[in-house]
Amino acid sequence: MPIYEAATIDEAVQLGLADLGLAKDQVEIEILEEGKKGFLGMGRKNARLSIQPSISEKISETVEQTVEEILEEEPTAEIEVVNETILEEKTEEVSELGDEAALTELAVYLTEISKQLDAPALVKMERESNNMVVFHLETQKQGLLIGKHGKTLNALQYLAQVFIHRLARNKLSVVVNVGNYREKRQEIIQRLADRTAEKVKRTGQPVFLEPMPAFERKQIHAALSKDEHVKTHSEGEEPYRYLVVEPAKKYY
Repeated sequence: MPIYEAATIDEAVQLGLADLGLAKDQVEIEILEEGKKGFLGMGRKNARLSIQPSISEKISETVEQTVEEILEEEPTAEIEVVNETILEEKTEEVSELGDEAALTELAVYLTEISKQLDAPALVKMERESNNMVVFHLETQKQGLLIGKHGKTLNALQYLAQVFIHRLARNKLSVVVNVGNYREKRQEIIQRLADRTAEKVKRTGQPVFLEPMPAFERKQIHAALSKDEHVKTHSEGEEPYRYLVVEPAKKYY
């Protein structure tokens, strides 16, 4: 059990949150000693407390672990809906469904996961002009569904895509969004693409980016497609597939 110590409770809390990389609503805090100011520097005691990830945050980590389990499974006519730690195990025989029926099933699936993460969400579906279907998860606890650096949201994104590919008759592309996280993330992706291209052109060496969802890789592909000095391609297996940005050979 991690113990954090500082002059005040607030300082100890901030120290612990920074160390764990979590927000205050993602942890459980137990005050062991409140601390004393003392008199003229004598008798002073620091505040001591323990901070550990809440049950919901631990479940969020399990969502990511589930991705690895899904990768190990062979495709079958059954749909494995998240393991028992995330939501009650349920497997049902299904036939391939039409688009609307499959999307409805996915909305229910995401609703159930959000409840198990202690962040119940209202799931709204929006069709975009590029044939992309976006599922907006509206919740009062956005941080729990987004996770540190968006890891939980990306895990949900991957699970949603696997779910819809196994269930739908047609190949559908879906995006899971919480609040305006994806919009903010799109701005970050654009800046990342620009900085990466500049680095490649400056050094003449390829740059290997961190794993990211397919639609984010497509955004970088698109952003750099008009830059004739660099080229891009993806490597690795989902959900750890990553993007490589390298010099265009004709310029080097």
